[in-house]
Amino acid sequence: QVQLVESGGGRVQPGGSLRLSCAYDGFISNYYAIGWVRQAPGKEREGVSCITASSDTKDYVDSVKGRFTISRDKEAQTVSLEMNDLRPEDTGTYYCALLLGSWDCPRQANEYQDWGRGTQITVSS
Repeated sequence: QVQLVESGGGRVQPGGSLRLSCAYDGFISNYYAIGWVRQAPGKEREGVSCITASSDTKDYVDSVKGRFTISRDKEAQTVSLEMNDLRPEDTGTYYCALLLGSWDCPRQANEYQDWGRGTQITVSS
């Protein structure tokens, strides 16, 4: 059974930093993508960043490029998201999500098959 467990959310002032971590387990594959998807209150889920297992290809939504960095520790089975220069518009619930059997990151967030429970990030002064 696939398990995705997020940690590292919290409250931070604008310009601050946070690091999210997703521990994954319950599957064996060399072809998958793991991503971070966020949902702000009253808005649809938005793919923030993704990394592929096959090539460690990384993808980011334009609004976080240069501020967020995704990484994967294959041995520890974790995917992390380093978030710098956080802005109020980054506020939301951040979910770790998995797409099995894929060489590439999904084009849309709803393509992910499995989801964690989410962790809240609030950016406010």
